[in-house]
Amino acid sequence: SSIKIIEYPASSIESSITKSTTMKRSFILLIALLVTQLLSAQQFEPNYDESKVPKYILPDVLTTFNGKKVKSVKVWENKRRPELLNYFTENMFGKVPGELKISSVEILEQSDNAYDGKAIRKQVALHFEKNGKKLSFTILIYLPKNVEKAPLILGYNFYGNHTVTTDVNVIISDAWVDNNPSFGIINNQLTEQSRGVRTNRWDIEKMLEAGIGLATIYYGEVDPDKNDFSDGIHPLLYKKNQEKPEVNEWGSIAAWAWGLSRAMDYFETDKDIDASKVIVFGHSRLGKTSLWAGATDRRFAAVISNNSGCGGAALSKRAFGETVGRINNAFPHWFCGNFKNYNNNETMMPFDQHELLALIAPRPLYVASAEEDKWADPKGEFLGAYFASPVYKLYGKKGIVSDEMPAVNKPVQNTVAYHIRTGVHDVTSYDWEQYISWAKEQLNIE
Repeated sequence: SSIKIIEYPASSIESSITKSTTMKRSFILLIALLVTQLLSAQQFEPNYDESKVPKYILPDVLTTFNGKKVKSVKVWENKRRPELLNYFTENMFGKVPGELKISSVEILEQSDNAYDGKAIRKQVALHFEKNGKKLSFTILIYLPKNVEKAPLILGYNFYGNHTVTTDVNVIISDAWVDNNPSFGIINNQLTEQSRGVRTNRWDIEKMLEAGIGLATIYYGEVDPDKNDFSDGIHPLLYKKNQEKPEVNEWGSIAAWAWGLSRAMDYFETDKDIDASKVIVFGHSRLGKTSLWAGATDRRFAAVISNNSGCGGAALSKRAFGETVGRINNAFPHWFCGNFKNYNNNETMMPFDQHELLALIAPRPLYVASAEEDKWADPKGEFLGAYFASPVYKLYGKKGIVSDEMPAVNKPVQNTVAYHIRTGVHDVTSYDWEQYISWAKEQLNIE
């Protein structure tokens, strides 16, 4: 047999070598970057010492990016608020790349005899379809039976609707089973072992007694909490051949906030709910979500942030506890890609979290901390509320008037409210007692 010799031009060989070398270098750089990020995440040592908080200059919430002072509600509404909202959208949470309305509503189950006859229970599925893809999520609703149109607290839960109550009628969703295999299926059968495991975080009876309903959604049904944008709501709004959001498009927190707004779309159609008195609530990462939902959707009558920490109510420039770099390394899917520009670089941020809180004005806002939750920076959360208060003052509303933190378990309850309680990163009966009494006063709930 003959051997065929192929001669390549020298320039072609050089080009191939150059490309190969470049690819190897790029690969090595990529590996080095990943290793650096992994090591930085592993070696991260949080600062819990107030004397080591870096000196920082906090941007004035009532001064525009071009240096003009805001002295009226009109200028705030027409100039400052829109530019701040846009900046948070483009550089932190990400924009929703399109519109997606509810395709259909399905009442899965309803009872007029829940909680020993004290409540109406509804389980409502919202269905969405676009680009050949589908998504559904279920809202569990309890309404006080003696209230004609009930005000409502809306909040996501971490572990499934059936975990917030011992009510055996609450449906365990397929999405929950998919996202929680260790809880969901044992010996090829659905397990009930997770039912009611988070009742401690949801004081439902206390809400019902106060004439307030609860609506809750398992957040993993809207977007599974993992660094993977191939499932959840994101693919329904992808462009052709898109596999992940652009650097200025929505991360998971913005997706969860989107889901809360779609729940509000439904509430406006439900004759048993007073959609003008829906309070959006969230704990931890879902506290960050409630703040962003309140900032982007002004239909929410009030906002509660419980232990929301970094990326929530706490000032990022303090670099106390969890930091921007740490949160983006540990949870790269929560925020948009542009937010990573501020990893270990908080001093360069032309914004901070007090301005996120100010976007909720003049609607009531409650920020809460826990004494032992140093990771979430209680003082930073308090200062976030304090430095947002000048915008509330612009509207004639009372915010946090002193920069001295209140004593533990001594709430300050104005239009902007704050408390720090004893205990750890959690939601407790004490928290709910404060939220309920404050909400009743602020929203004139009888």
